[in-house]
Amino acid sequence: MSASNRPSVEATLIADSAEEVGHLGKKGRSLYFRVWKRLIDVAASSVGLLLLSPLLVLTGILVKCTSRGPMLYWQDRVGRGGRRFRIAKFRSMVVDADKKGPDITSSGDSRVTPFGVVLRKLKIDEFPQLWNVLKGEMSLVGPRPELPRYVANYSQEQRRVLCVRPGISDLASVRYRHEEEILAQSGDPESFYRNVVLPHKLDLNLEYIEKMSFLFDTKLIVQTLKSLFA
Repeated sequence: MSASNRPSVEATLIADSAEEVGHLGKKGRSLYFRVWKRLIDVAASSVGLLLLSPLLVLTGILVKCTSRGPMLYWQDRVGRGGRRFRIAKFRSMVVDADKKGPDITSSGDSRVTPFGVVLRKLKIDEFPQLWNVLKGEMSLVGPRPELPRYVANYSQEQRRVLCVRPGISDLASVRYRHEEEILAQSGDPESFYRNVVLPHKLDLNLEYIEKMSFLFDTKLIVQTLKSLFA
């Protein structure tokens, strides 16, 4: 098969994950998954963007005033059905940081700006993702979306995480609240993330899918808020 006729990795992921939706079983047919989860996302993200707008504006101004570059950082991630989307974050690193080091960030990374350290510690850099939630690209709770190059190496079982919308927070986010510190303690953060952390995160994401419900999502949101001050 010629290169021009060979299906792209993204097209393969879309096809594979589409088949896996049926494997969600009762979860995929539940009223919460089909209707209420999305309605809650729209309502909560709309209210959140409105109430947090003063903080969002102030944060954006401080990002611009404390380092050179744009307020927001946009990055390709893989979402539901294997489709790519642009995730939004407040910029917490220097311009072109992705060209000056690995895709992952560990504690003490020189690419992180002084103000970015504060944003990342309090997770304020993630707040713009409420816009991704409102657009339907993400959910408040769901597996954190990964970079395409990581997703391309998922096993068939791991691709089940692409059956649901990715989220701002999930079970793995709570367990790996101090991920940057963990990576900094390894000899090779990139390799350690790819071979140890990411597989464990995906196991936790699959566990989330099995337990997904209104009560479990609410529990994870509460745990996420508590972890910010832990």
